[in-house]
Amino acid sequence: MTALRPTLQAGLLSTLMAAVTLTVWGSVPAAGFAAPPPNVSAAMRAADAYHDSGAYQKDFDAVIARASQYLTDQAPKVSHPAIVLDVDETVLSNWPQIHANHYGDFDHGDCSRLPAGPCGEHAWVRLAQAPVFPATRQLIRQAEAEHVAVFLLTGRHERHRADVVRNLHQQGVTGWTAFYMRPDGEHRPAASFKPEVRARIEAQGYHILETIGDQPSDLSGGHAQRGFLLPNPFYSVE
Repeated sequence: MTALRPTLQAGLLSTLMAAVTLTVWGSVPAAGFAAPPPNVSAAMRAADAYHDSGAYQKDFDAVIARASQYLTDQAPKVSHPAIVLDVDETVLSNWPQIHANHYGDFDHGDCSRLPAGPCGEHAWVRLAQAPVFPATRQLIRQAEAEHVAVFLLTGRHERHRADVVRNLHQQGVTGWTAFYMRPDGEHRPAASFKPEVRARIEAQGYHILETIGDQPSDLSGGHAQRGFLLPNPFYSVE
């Protein structure tokens, strides 16, 4: 997650658009007129409810369960099996920061008033307090037990390596084969950067069984046998 949280995902917004159109305006717009966009406050409340109700975690865990079963089924069939995991909203959750900032994106803010904001991106990373997703931590441990190499791949820059690694260790995530980060000063889209890294992993002789992440850009570009997309209606990254 490289400091991009300007929008909610399209599925959530399209659902809300229909609801807002019917409840606020009373009818479907006449032909030739565009429907108004959804109310931003309503969209945020819907995202809050999705998270707080437990539905988000249930959907997340269901994807990880499918990835776990796929790993078990496929690992014995190939040489040097591997999996590639995104970090933010895949291994670690930034929900405390996301919620404090009301889905906004801030570079500045010392995070001293959590659960209230503002909580800036750089201060949040330095805190190293992002909680782990237990299901993903268990998947990593499963991969280790089944002799499957684990590669972490994030869009965060190298300058944040020490803080992110500290956060991972504090949450019981260890034992990965390599951890790839975006070089400092590079700002290419993840959809360009991440497939290149997976190709480098393949060049080392690994067979990537699956790539797992919360953004379509975590899965695009090939160099993995299968992709598993986790839910994330909170922000988008290209």
